[in-house]
Amino acid sequence: MEQKVHIITDSACDLGRELLERFKIAVAPLIVRFGTETYEDGELSMDEYWEKAKETHPQTSQPSVGTFESLYERVVEQGKQVLCLTVTSKHSGTFNSAFAAAQRFGEAVRTFDSHSLSLGQGFMAVIAAKAAKAGQSLSEITSTLEDLRERMQVTIILDTLENLRLGGRAAAFIGVAERMTQALNIKTIVNVVEGQLQLMGAARSFKKALKRLSSTIEEMAPLEHLAVAHTRRQELAEEFADRLAEMISFPRERIWLAEAGPALSSHAGAGVIGVMAVPAR
Repeated sequence: MEQKVHIITDSACDLGRELLERFKIAVAPLIVRFGTETYEDGELSMDEYWEKAKETHPQTSQPSVGTFESLYERVVEQGKQVLCLTVTSKHSGTFNSAFAAAQRFGEAVRTFDSHSLSLGQGFMAVIAAKAAKAGQSLSEITSTLEDLRERMQVTIILDTLENLRLGGRAAAFIGVAERMTQALNIKTIVNVVEGQLQLMGAARSFKKALKRLSSTIEEMAPLEHLAVAHTRRQELAEEFADRLAEMISFPRERIWLAEAGPALSSHAGAGVIGVMAVPAR
């Protein structure tokens, strides 16, 4: 069946090169800044990124309208359509850039706010790309994504609140959370609700936070999909994925695992463990 629709996303999706190439997903890179130094997301390895982050707090900004226009144009010139799926608009201007760029192309380009981030967004991009490869229309793919967006749960354990405070991306709860963590030395647990980061709870240690997150995932079972993302915690992320697989009898080989890139790392800091779960219908 002929593929009529091509999927574009942004680099906040945290998909590896192999997946992007396999599903022919084009990516608009976010911008990463260390003081006066500016890079496109992907120019630096994660080791290089974290070395720079030790010296200067990183900031991120959305891809330009022109970046999205160029990506759209390549597809539309071939007589195809575009579905562009972005990181949540509640914490990034990326959707606005993507939407503004789409106005040049009429019905040939549709934008979709994932209301998610990292592997939550990345997973949706892959599902969209699979549907596109199967020959589904823009409307059919959008309907699939709307259902997935409604069921998807993203929960994150933060080791520190410093990056969120500096980045200003959690103004709604940062004051309360900081007072708790300073007074009790606890770890903050946040989740994504309709695209917005919200304070879910706290635990007196990272170990207890993981136990609480495990219980949350267990309550959601049975699951259709499961993924674990982290920042600088590869070994712990793998152990946690193993634990979840055993606990809810979910095939370990189907649990996605990845280190989050600058889009999440710049605002969440090092030491994060996050889980994306999609309960079965």
